[in-house]
Amino acid sequence: MNLPSRSGVGGRRDDGPVNRTERLYALVEELRAVAPRARSSRWLAARFAVSTRTVERDLAALQRSGVPVSSTPGRDGGHRLDRAHTLPPLALSAEEAVALVVALRCGAGGPFGAAARRAAQKVLGVLGPAERVALDAAAERVRFLTDPDPVALSDLHRHIRARRVLALRYTDRRGRTGSRDVEPLGLLCAAEHWYLIAWCRLRSAVRGFRLDRIADLEPVDEIAPDRGLDLADATVTGLETRAARM
Repeated sequence: MNLPSRSGVGGRRDDGPVNRTERLYALVEELRAVAPRARSSRWLAARFAVSTRTVERDLAALQRSGVPVSSTPGRDGGHRLDRAHTLPPLALSAEEAVALVVALRCGAGGPFGAAARRAAQKVLGVLGPAERVALDAAAERVRFLTDPDPVALSDLHRHIRARRVLALRYTDRRGRTGSRDVEPLGLLCAAEHWYLIAWCRLRSAVRGFRLDRIADLEPVDEIAPDRGLDLADATVTGLETRAARM
């Protein structure tokens, strides 16, 4: 999964023509190397021994996949890569690539589902046929017991990042439904359920709320105070056992 060297990213390599996947990666690295300066389509076409139309088609494909390439028309224009929003290439073994994609697929229903699917597609793009077969075999043996609503999880995670106080209508394990305001801390997947971990203002303590028991949820026009709590704290991580019983 290493990128080809700069001496081998043109129209041909010592072992034959460069495929499109290699050229796409090499295009990103060329733009990364000169960022924040731009490269014109004509310059890139000459660099990779292809037509300007091919270069522009490749750049459009990169943009659609989420690579932050911007294009400016005109004599002094060109194509630029925003280095602050990309990662350098990673050298992964085939086994590591399979493990990564399986993990991403397992998290497809979580708050980062859309991003996980895009990342998995990028890794798949550099796998060979044998690795793809191994991936499919591994993926068939992995199941997520939970079935969360990815849209709801994404919205909830946005409120968590913003530290927005939430007004809940919640049904507890005894079937009693009530209202309470909570200060969200994070999400937890324990046993067979997803939980919202939050500071409960009613109980003045950290509590876990099963997502399938939240009847209604509305963000309040209030930012939660910093109580010095973190999901890594023993007080919070020890909640998993209690949350699983709720």
